[in-house]
Amino acid sequence: MMTTAAEMLAIERVAALEPPLSAVEQRLAALGQALERYDCAAIESEAAALHRALAAAIDHFTRAARQGGVPSALRHRLALAGGQVAAQREALARATAALDRAIDVLLPGLSTPIYASGGGSDRNGRTGSALA
Repeated sequence: MMTTAAEMLAIERVAALEPPLSAVEQRLAALGQALERYDCAAIESEAAALHRALAAAIDHFTRAARQGGVPSALRHRLALAGGQVAAQREALARATAALDRAIDVLLPGLSTPIYASGGGSDRNGRTGSALA
């Protein structure tokens, strides 16, 4: 069966975009599992891996868009992945807010935020322990 040049280009584009998109989906699933287990080390590792996978996928999709377009099915899957990233980010923000409220109850004198904008500690050397 003969295929046209346009069909061949579409097949090549799907073949080039499928691996980076699958990598994003796999990293999202792994991050979701780490979040369910409350495994801090795995969360950090998987979040970094997801960031790298997303950067690679966006690079591939951007190049494909400039060279004639992205198949709608793959564009839809990328949009779903973006929605999952947003949902996980929101869940993590809610968990962080709950943790901050719990720390406020346990350590009422601690008026500075626990986390700086970059995610690091902003406690200025204070410890989280209290003497009874």
